[in-house]
Formats: sequence, C-alpha cells, structure tokens
Amino acid sequence: MTRYSYFCPCPRGMEAALAEELGEIAALDKTMTVHNQVPGGVHCSGSLQDGWRINLHSRIASRVLMRMGHTSYSNENDIYDLVLDTHWEDWFGYHHTIRVDVTAVKSPLKSLEFITLKIKDAICDRFRDQFTQRPSVNTRNPDMRIVGFLDARTFTIYLDLSGEPLFKRGWRMETGDAPLRENLAAGLLRTSGWKPGVPLFDPMCGSGTILIEAAQILAGIPPGMRREFAFEKFHQFDPAIWADIKASVKPHPLPAEPTIFGSDISGDMVIMTRNNLNKAGIRFDVPLKQIEAQEIKAPTIQPGVLLTNPPYGERIGVRGDSSLESDELAKEFFSAFSATLKQRFAGWSVFLFTADLTVPKLLRLKESRKTPFFNGALECRLFRFDMVSGFNRREEAKPKPDQNPQ
Repeated sequence: MTRYSYFCPCPRGMEAALAEELGEIAALDKTMTVHNQVPGGVHCSGSLQDGWRINLHSRIASRVLMRMGHTSYSNENDIYDLVLDTHWEDWFGYHHTIRVDVTAVKSPLKSLEFITLKIKDAICDRFRDQFTQRPSVNTRNPDMRIVGFLDARTFTIYLDLSGEPLFKRGWRMETGDAPLRENLAAGLLRTSGWKPGVPLFDPMCGSGTILIEAAQILAGIPPGMRREFAFEKFHQFDPAIWADIKASVKPHPLPAEPTIFGSDISGDMVIMTRNNLNKAGIRFDVPLKQIEAQEIKAPTIQPGVLLTNPPYGERIGVRGDSSLESDELAKEFFSAFSATLKQRFAGWSVFLFTADLTVPKLLRLKESRKTPFFNGALECRLFRFDMVSGFNRREEAKPKPDQNPQ
C-alpha cells in the first residue's frame, strides 16, 4: 500500500480535539496513523482512501491536505524547482482549473505574492512542457487547490483533497448574523464533553449550528455525506470504492425521546433553525421555542450540557474590546441570565463561547475552566460553569432589595 502524508488544518485551539477525532476515524480502517499536533492542525498518514474517509467523517478539520513535496530552501528558485519536479499530471489534467495559496511562519522571504506566482508558474510550466497546454487559474471556484507552506527553513507543497472548506457541510441555506462555523461548533461540542444521550440545550441557537452538529452526531450522519470533494476529480478517484465507503456508514437508531433542545429570542431564527435541521437530514424531534434566554427553564429533569454562543460582543460588533465600558443592556442581560442559571439549572454544565472575556464578571460566576480558541483571527474563550445544587437556596436566602431586615 502506498502511504500518503496528510495535514488537517483546524481552528486554532481545536488541535487536541481534532487529534482525538482523527484517532476515531483511524479506528474505522487500520491503515491510518495519527502523528503530531502543531499549532493550527494535525499531521497523519495513510492510504489514499483514508484521505477520503477524513473528508467524509471529520467534523473539526477545515481541510485535508496531501503532501506532494518537501524541501529546504534559500530563495524562490528552490521553491520553483520542487514544484516543477512534482508529478501533478498523476493527479489532474491541464483542463482543470487551479488556485494557489501560500502561508508562512518566520520565512525570510519577503513576498508571499511572488512565491504564489512562482508556484503557479512551475505547475503550468510542467504541463506545458509535457502536453503543450497548461491549466487555467480560477481563484473563485477552482477544480484544484494547491497550498504552499513555509517556515524559517523548509517549504512544503500540498494538494487539497477537500475543495470547499469542510465546514461547508452542504445543508446550510439560511444563516443569521455571523453564524458559528460548523467545524468550530463541532469542536466546542467535543471539548464540552457532550455525548449522544446527554441532554443538550442551546438557549441562543441562532441558525442552529450547534444543535445541527449534535443532531447529526446523534443520528450517525457524517458531515461530508451531502457534499462533493475535490478528490472526486482526481485521476485516481474510483467512484465504486467511494460509494462503498459511504455505504458502510450505519445510521444510529433515532431517539425515542428528545435530548437536544434549542431556543432563541427571534422567531425568525427558530424558523431558520427548523428549516436547517430538515435540510441537514434530521428526522427526529428537536424541540425549539421562541423565548428570551433570561426566561428559559431546564428542558429535562436529568441535568445535561448547556452550550451556547451568546449573540453579544464582538460577534455582532457591539462589544469585545476590553477597553470599552460594558453597555447597560449587556449588564442587565447577563445579570438576569445568571439568576436563571443559578435557580433553574442545578447540576448542569454550562458552556459559553464568546470573544468577551469579561463574561464571568458580568455573570458574577467563577468559571471552572476556560479554554482559548480562535474564531478566525478573533481570540475567544469557552467558559465552563458548573451549576452545583444549592445555588437556588443561596439566592433565595439573600435579602431582596425591597425587604427591610429586622
């Protein structure tokens, strides 16, 4: 078996969650090995079909990149030579369109644009030398994406197996303002420790991303089941093998009672979430309500996980800058929301994902854990609050503002 080296990028902070997920995918077929985590992704290796499986099953990876070449370099010509010597024609033809992207960390070379041009020229020159024709460049909807990465001393060239980013599952038609990306939502679910069967509640669900990721996990629907990938255009692609890989997926039995719940202050968002759940193939009941987050009640007697991305702060451009005073509306909201959590969610694990690092102070709660993540370039935290039994009694014992202690 020919082994291929893969790099799976992911949102920063999700590397450990992705490595764990890749280990689970590797268990499906014993030919794949998970290697080291690096900032922004995880290295692994395996068969060509393992690369396909990662695309089908990974909820956290942003892409799957197959390593085509690796070298030390001192100037742009070294990069050109490596790319020119790479057998691109084994994978795609001159009739395919291409796009080249380059990222660098501590590279002494000054212009990424010039390096991108050198890579494109090398690919086109190789095809022109062999076939007298060359691929065209299409930066919007290319057939093939080529990715270059430079550190201080070495250069690696990759061929992208995914095409569109993997967070694009193929179901999303409707979105709210600044929707949470699907792979970030999946990473938050894994980091929270939520498992199928444990009650899950998102009281500010927006367009439903967290709920849909959880519902697909519960139903056993792989994230890539409803979309196409760049590797389906490769010369080595075998549709019969790919069909067998997808046919091997066994859906989970549908739950008899609801365990996933959502709500939002906006009726339009509730309708949008319901439509998105349907488009994502969810055929069991996910109860949704239109209600303010301050008014919610625990949807089950059994404690579970409350996980939400509050639509306050940087996400909609209201706050997020620690140098600004918290607005009174947010103060009132978080104060009321905190009282609701204390009084109605004893025993629950509450997770809030936000760019506003003052949220624990606004809630007047001490987080039991805070995990840093990046939503694009925006630094965020996943705050965990354990709502222990007794909060309610302590709140009731406090003198009310209109009471006059004797």
